[in-house]
Amino acid sequence: MVDRSDPEPTEASIRRALGRAATGRALDAGEASALLAARGPMLDDLLRIASDIRDAGLRDAGRPGVVTYSKKVFIPLTRLCRDRCHYCTFATVPHRLPAAYLERDEVLAIAREGAAQGCKEALFTLGDRPEERWPAARRWLDERGYDSTLDYLRACAVAVLEETGLLPHLNPGVLTWSELQRLKPVAPSMGMMLETTATRLWSEPGGPHYGSPDKEPAVRLRVLDDAGRVGVPFTTGILIGIGENRAERVDAIFAIRRAMREYGHLQEVIVQNFRAKPDTAMRGMPDAELHDLAATVAVARVLLGPKARIQAPPNLIAGEYDLLLRAGIDDWGGVSPVTPDHVNPERPWPHLDDLAARTASAGFTLRERLTVYPEYVRAGEPWLDPRLLPHVTALADPATGLAVEAARPVGRPWQEPEEVYGGRTDLHVTIDVTGRTDDRRGDFDSVYGDWAEVAGKVAPEARAGVPLGGGADADLRAGLRLAADDPAALLTPAHEAKALALFGADGPALDELCRLADDARRDAVGDDVTYVVNRNINFTNVCYVGCRFCAFAQRESDADAFRLSLSQVADRAEEAWTAGATEVCLQGGIDPKMPVTGYADIVRAIKARVPDMHVHAFSPMEIVTAAAKAGVPVREWLLQLREAGLDTIPGTAAEILDDDVRWVLTKGKLPAAAWVDVVSTAHELGIRSSSTMMYGHVDHPGQWLAHFRVLAGVQDRTGGFTEFVALPFVHTNAPIYLAGIARPGPTWRENRAVHAMARLLLHGRIDNIQCSWVKLGDAGTAEMLRGGCNDLGGTLMEETISRMAGSGNGSARTEEQLRAIATAAGRPFRKRTTAYGHARA
Repeated sequence: MVDRSDPEPTEASIRRALGRAATGRALDAGEASALLAARGPMLDDLLRIASDIRDAGLRDAGRPGVVTYSKKVFIPLTRLCRDRCHYCTFATVPHRLPAAYLERDEVLAIAREGAAQGCKEALFTLGDRPEERWPAARRWLDERGYDSTLDYLRACAVAVLEETGLLPHLNPGVLTWSELQRLKPVAPSMGMMLETTATRLWSEPGGPHYGSPDKEPAVRLRVLDDAGRVGVPFTTGILIGIGENRAERVDAIFAIRRAMREYGHLQEVIVQNFRAKPDTAMRGMPDAELHDLAATVAVARVLLGPKARIQAPPNLIAGEYDLLLRAGIDDWGGVSPVTPDHVNPERPWPHLDDLAARTASAGFTLRERLTVYPEYVRAGEPWLDPRLLPHVTALADPATGLAVEAARPVGRPWQEPEEVYGGRTDLHVTIDVTGRTDDRRGDFDSVYGDWAEVAGKVAPEARAGVPLGGGADADLRAGLRLAADDPAALLTPAHEAKALALFGADGPALDELCRLADDARRDAVGDDVTYVVNRNINFTNVCYVGCRFCAFAQRESDADAFRLSLSQVADRAEEAWTAGATEVCLQGGIDPKMPVTGYADIVRAIKARVPDMHVHAFSPMEIVTAAAKAGVPVREWLLQLREAGLDTIPGTAAEILDDDVRWVLTKGKLPAAAWVDVVSTAHELGIRSSSTMMYGHVDHPGQWLAHFRVLAGVQDRTGGFTEFVALPFVHTNAPIYLAGIARPGPTWRENRAVHAMARLLLHGRIDNIQCSWVKLGDAGTAEMLRGGCNDLGGTLMEETISRMAGSGNGSARTEEQLRAIATAAGRPFRKRTTAYGHARA
């Protein structure tokens, strides 16, 4: 039941909210809260409004009057849990179980029985990380060679796919971005109930979630976002009647709506009513009242809109099927003819014939769906991993995305599809002649999420049209003095105001800042301007991550998409060596059809053709997603690449190492902590890297300073960075700029300040500061060489990423052209290796 400590809405406020809802106007939190109190004729009006919205959505989806369900088996992989929810009877203690986990054979026996009876979903439900609380769980996993519960879950999901053909739906609780990446290839869908956003129910003694680390609302909201960033079709929902008040209940629905709009990944929302259970701390609490449930479902429908799929569990509603259908649900969830509901074992699922009859009596047709909803089935990539597509398509009606009810699951190999090479493989040449086919991808309006939600997350001081100003004159003067005496001290929190003032320097102060940076450059590395003869090789631009700044990524079907074969990559490396290159730099899109062995195969192909070529390859994003796809830790994956011949890695994919701006800018890229983990692990293994920062989009100087602090911290621990590269944002074709959110790249003042500050802030830590001729042009690059930079990067020979974004500075430079830039800056030049040694003549 609802906590009645919040004020009771007046009848007038309820009627006013009903009027707004009936005319399709947006409701605020107060109006939505008032509607939760609707009863009698007003509740009837609310249900009618919600039903109309639901019906419109079903018509738009091409299945008018269809209510869905999933025919499943319930696999309780483990009933041990590190949390202590006060209403739960699923979680228990080791001595009450025959074993800490189901054995693999037990899992398969349940799945096979389900397959024999036409089930298509294998619902894996389990407690959160039991090995962190229960020694018996840790011991069971160790004895069988699994590092964690999630490792065992992944293995069981693969076994179910290969041996039964059932489609796993995973409910392992709280997951990190990296864990979601690792599990996505083995399950078409996953889920985790948000339950509530009321922090007090978690933090205060006596609350239903007190003592449960995984039930902190902020943690669970982060999971919803991370699932969207990874592109997982995801189920979530709220649990009503556990002590929340109306405002808190509405807040949870609004939180779900925000994630749904931003990422488009929430395939269904469950509104579940609390039912008290014996032998729990909340056994004396009254059940959530069914009219309260109906009102909540209806409010969820009004707030979430016609595209949302809303579910109420049919075994918890005391036979009130018609009431919930009137409230706006369009799905009954998973129903099993084989296994009980292990979370609510005292309340059996209805028989499917009875469920169909009850649904029909309300005027609807019951249809079977898969664990992954029809919209995601029909979309395919990026929602479904290519290794899962054969399993899903074998059970799905291609016209509707619903289940083929007569289909019976059959085990199929869980394997990568054959990669198809080709496409616009001459893009590296033609980008400078004919350009890109269009200024944006065909799925511009959907792949990046809801642009209005994205815009709302941009810090006010970083928004388009807002100048980035400086600090107080006193801080600026003090900052210049400190830059002259002890530049690295500007990184410390005690001098933050001075550092921020220097980022905003202009006029004579900016000239002085650049002079001081150039003095620091001379002290650190002398006067030589260095460069490397290298070649960029982008081996694929197929990518579905949806980074909002990226104009390089293409869908497989787009006109500019391409994939290079191993021989094509090796050919380009050999051509580069013949032309005098000592390095190839390889990066590509996060191609879902890239084989697990593909990255190491590329390195081996190059080394086989040109043994002495330095291979500088694969961003941290590529590394972490490839390791997740392979199901191995990042360290193990990097060791495999090192054994294949990988020499160093680029420190790209950093953008801004501040997740607040990072999630606006990139949508699905790895979190800052994961970037740090990858480069730190690489350094520990002797694989050095560059470091980078892309600036001038939706960021501000405070975030630049924090980024430099992160880089300095890594360098202090590992010493593995060879250089820092400042990357001005190229805006022309960037989606986030085309959507009117990002600034049009940094100003000339900002370029000078950032390069100078990079030299000063990293003084004594990273000696080499590189400027990008691709982004700055020759004249701009020469100016940066006068303000703290000492390196020009490489000849590149081909450059596609910045050119696709709209850079007008070409794709290649000869050695003579790079030397001319150094000469224009009044400096001598020297050809170098990747690690800044002397290069071969």
